[in-house]
Amino acid sequence: MTLCLIVLVFPVLAKAPNTTDRPNILWIVSEDNNTSLIGCYGNPYATTPNIDRFAKESILYKNAFSTAPVCAPSRNTLITGMYPPSLGTEHMRSTNPVPSFVKFFPAYLREAGYYTTNNAKKDYNTVDQVDAWDESSAKATYKNRKPGQPFFSVFNLNVSHESSLHEPAASLQHDPEKAPIPPYHPKTAEFKHDWAQYYDKVEEMDRQFHKLLNELQEAGLADNTIVFYYADNGGVLGRSKRFMYESGLHVPLVVHLPKKYAHLAKAKPGSQTDQLVTFVDFAPTILSLVGIKIPDYMQGQAFLGTQQKPERAYAYGFRGRMDEAIDLSRSVRDKRFRYIRNYLPHRIYGQHLDYLWRAPSIPSWEAEFKAGRLNEVQARFWQTKPAEELYDVIADPDNVHNLATDPKYARELIRLRKANGQWLRQSQDVGFIPEALLTRIAEKTPLYDYARSGRYNRNRVIETATLASSRNPTDGPELTQRLTDSDPVVRYWAATGCTVLKRTSAKTALTQRLQDDEETVQVAAAEALYQLGETDEAVAALKKALASSSRSVRLQALNALLTLGPAAAPALEAARALIPKNPSPNAVNDAYDVRAAQNLVETLEK
Repeated sequence: MTLCLIVLVFPVLAKAPNTTDRPNILWIVSEDNNTSLIGCYGNPYATTPNIDRFAKESILYKNAFSTAPVCAPSRNTLITGMYPPSLGTEHMRSTNPVPSFVKFFPAYLREAGYYTTNNAKKDYNTVDQVDAWDESSAKATYKNRKPGQPFFSVFNLNVSHESSLHEPAASLQHDPEKAPIPPYHPKTAEFKHDWAQYYDKVEEMDRQFHKLLNELQEAGLADNTIVFYYADNGGVLGRSKRFMYESGLHVPLVVHLPKKYAHLAKAKPGSQTDQLVTFVDFAPTILSLVGIKIPDYMQGQAFLGTQQKPERAYAYGFRGRMDEAIDLSRSVRDKRFRYIRNYLPHRIYGQHLDYLWRAPSIPSWEAEFKAGRLNEVQARFWQTKPAEELYDVIADPDNVHNLATDPKYARELIRLRKANGQWLRQSQDVGFIPEALLTRIAEKTPLYDYARSGRYNRNRVIETATLASSRNPTDGPELTQRLTDSDPVVRYWAATGCTVLKRTSAKTALTQRLQDDEETVQVAAAEALYQLGETDEAVAALKKALASSSRSVRLQALNALLTLGPAAAPALEAARALIPKNPSPNAVNDAYDVRAAQNLVETLEK
């Protein structure tokens, strides 16, 4: 009998597990798939029979969300129980340290006598804490623990990762002509094939999931083990992973509690719940399940166990730099609406990313756009963003009808806008500090501590970023005035606002900012000056920035140059100089300025 055939019932009395009867915890984590790829979430085309059976005897969470639509920042959330924009760990593959009091949560389990294993992905977007694990490798397993020792084990299923689409499969199990394609994707041959191949990979993931459950059953541990199945973020085709929509943030979560631990959940086995949960809640929930006091610093709240909190009203999400593309967005989700605030609306959705472009479907989409063969919904990906987006996720699960300008939804827009602003301030969001400055601060002080030191002018920075991104011409004079603010972060956002508004009367003030003490402000001013027609001066300043000792400054300048088209030609040789002549694959993968430089060189040479 497999785990999926166990019948669960509630005991008469609810009590916390004692020290001699603590539950094992098994996490099975798939990569890069949202709820739409799993059959039990309502897709008849999906072939996930094992997860579907598992869900019938478990609790299915209909409203579970990754905090970021990409792996490393999301995994930082999972391992710390903290919101990465509070820690300064929101940007992809950052190495900014967290404060010394923030432990990777498996360390608390180890201290309590648990055997902790991770097989095998970490990618925690900060300095590693190796003492969190008894084992962390491709061979790590709970089977190596001492007799009777409880365990917390993580198994990561990589088969559905986006890299699985980089090479088209010669044969497919799913019919490309029948694969469901969302309305924002054109029905090119490449998209049909990529979608079918993706369903194949998720089906294989489902088989691997079943194998892990069978191993647990065969070891005689099923009755003592709480099992979580979830995905590390949404995905994986364009406009899902890395993007702030349901497709990027809405993840499957199914939790199985055996009979003896069923009292630790409010929902019954075999049920579905619409409770809002996010990755920031996972660490405190595990501690709650095993009877360990949740540290006060954790920003999440337990949704299972003896320390459950009332259901949260909102699920917050964030987008920072994604690989070599700089962007900044925040999101608020309740049970019906998703609100998105774009703080760099002048950047198109479809900024070039080397890794994303390796899937054949993305170049085919771009080619269709350049050929003028896309409808309005499909073409939107290649255009600049509105400041605000609002979607009714029930009526519009694909998030293609932006209600932000619809008067009928003004009340919801104002409510969620307010919730976003309150959370930015409550969480001490340091993501509004440009990355060049953020990195330099982190070399001396953990950014969480910096935000609470009195040196971060949070309210004025967020206010300026809001003015800069609102596309309201009446904000122009105030932004021009703030170009001389004493805070370089405020000056950066004021210059960015001049880019968004194309504020001609700010030319003199922007030219002065080319000599700013902070390079990141110089680059922002140069980008604005280009928009105002000062091409030679702007390109010269951006070219100069490519020689900066700061990788983040170089990347910022490259992001600006990539928007200029042929006008960026004077910077060609400076960009080429950033590319190693004989680079190792890892050197290029980890050096986002190199990726951006390669893209700029290829673009200009065409």
